[in-house]
Amino acid sequence: MGKDDISQSMYKKYSNLSDKTLDSVLESINLDGDIHKTQIPPLDQWQPQRCGKMDLCIHANHTWWHEGTQIQRDALIQLFSHILCKEESKYYLKTPVEKIEIEVEDAPLCIRGVEKSSQAEQTWIYFHTTDGDTVVLGEKNRMIMRAYKGEMRPYVYIRYGLYALIPRSVFFHLIEMGELIENDQLQTELVLQSGDFCLHLTA
Repeated sequence: MGKDDISQSMYKKYSNLSDKTLDSVLESINLDGDIHKTQIPPLDQWQPQRCGKMDLCIHANHTWWHEGTQIQRDALIQLFSHILCKEESKYYLKTPVEKIEIEVEDAPLCIRGVEKSSQAEQTWIYFHTTDGDTVVLGEKNRMIMRAYKGEMRPYVYIRYGLYALIPRSVFFHLIEMGELIENDQLQTELVLQSGDFCLHLTA
């Protein structure tokens, strides 16, 4: 199947959201029971005209809340995270015909694991998100450090303007994969090599 065929297939799969409000999707999660097995839809190819806002917030601990009530169903969170993007500092749930603004306290995604893979004398570092996506540390998917409520936290870029938080336990595993050095400013740097990409990360 070619790239265009995949795009058309994803469009058909997600276009049935367009005749619903997102409130109705909340009540009918069985729409896509196998959502966690699907590819991320081509949100960059969708240019919806209708916009709105709903009372949906992703808290800093990565729980999702709708109108003050926590969403408990993992399949629904998977569905929403797959159609989530960030455009001009705002977060949206995006379908082919509309996009709905939501609130995100910190990073909308979270890393559940990291691993190394070696081939042909090169090693790559892979990040796995809680919503089933995988990215390779590199020029496109960089790690950064930024403050949240006075605490410096590590993040990695995933897709469509979205970053994922790297939890403390995963970050410790990542440190074991790299090398800690002291730079000319007497700061501690974490050096990570992934393919031809070398990252120097200063806390």
